[in-house]
Amino acid sequence: MSIQYALLGLLSWRSATGYELKKIIEESSTMYWSGNNNQIYKSLVQLLDEGLVTNEIQHQESSPSKKIYSITEQGLARLREWVLSEPEIPEFKNTFLVQLAWADQLSNEELNELFIQYESRINMQLAFQQEKIKRGIPSPHRNERETFLWDKISENLLSFYQNELKWVQKIRKDLSERKQIEERTMMNFKINENGTKKYIEVIFAESPFSTEEDAVDLVALCKENESNLLLLHSQAISEDFFKLRTGVAGQMIQKWINYHVKTAAVIPKEMVNQGRFKEMALESKKSNHFRMFETRDDAENWLLRE
Repeated sequence: MSIQYALLGLLSWRSATGYELKKIIEESSTMYWSGNNNQIYKSLVQLLDEGLVTNEIQHQESSPSKKIYSITEQGLARLREWVLSEPEIPEFKNTFLVQLAWADQLSNEELNELFIQYESRINMQLAFQQEKIKRGIPSPHRNERETFLWDKISENLLSFYQNELKWVQKIRKDLSERKQIEERTMMNFKINENGTKKYIEVIFAESPFSTEEDAVDLVALCKENESNLLLLHSQAISEDFFKLRTGVAGQMIQKWINYHVKTAAVIPKEMVNQGRFKEMALESKKSNHFRMFETRDDAENWLLRE
């Protein structure tokens, strides 16, 4: 579509100078051109040569003269002819999708950061467009139907950003779920049933658990399998868990307590007795939520006990 039709449309609303047309285009959300002076004035000269617009010099005493453009009857006919022409399919250009096409080379953290940045920019653009509508975008408002159509144009633009925001938020959610699934495939666990009770037993993890997020992931694993019982082997737990100064053990255990997941850990005696961790192991024997045991059988018996 040529910018000439946009100019004819604006001049069908009211006569204006080239500068005024430029400002309207800049403030509009649906006029896709940059609105630079050369492009606008060049188009106005072409329209003038074709007899689609006229201009009139308006002299001013305290400022430079203005050249005011008006549409002609021929221009109105050309504009109507174009409005009646077959609608074009919207041109789709989104540079971010090209970035995304090659984003598999990024790490999970880098990819998530990329989506966070894009989501932030979409939020800003959405807020900007909403503020423009709130302030009142320059529009003719010559009758109720015209006002309705211009409102629908603004609605179309807002819906694009709103849908784009939902899209990027869903991708971030889906990627997070995929990451959790990938992490679970990197651990060896099984679901054990004993009578009416069921518990999750985690034997090994390629990336040993060491954070509150890991503890929450284990809670999610239990809940997905309709259990609130968890049995952990030492091979699945990070070395930091056994160093009290890191705070890892306290943070993870607190998560299991908060989510009401009864947890038993099978820890070799030599690991339990190292440093100050021994004090914590002794204290855990009084807990109804988390305890450590030397053997799997002892851990299972406590876990399944009422």
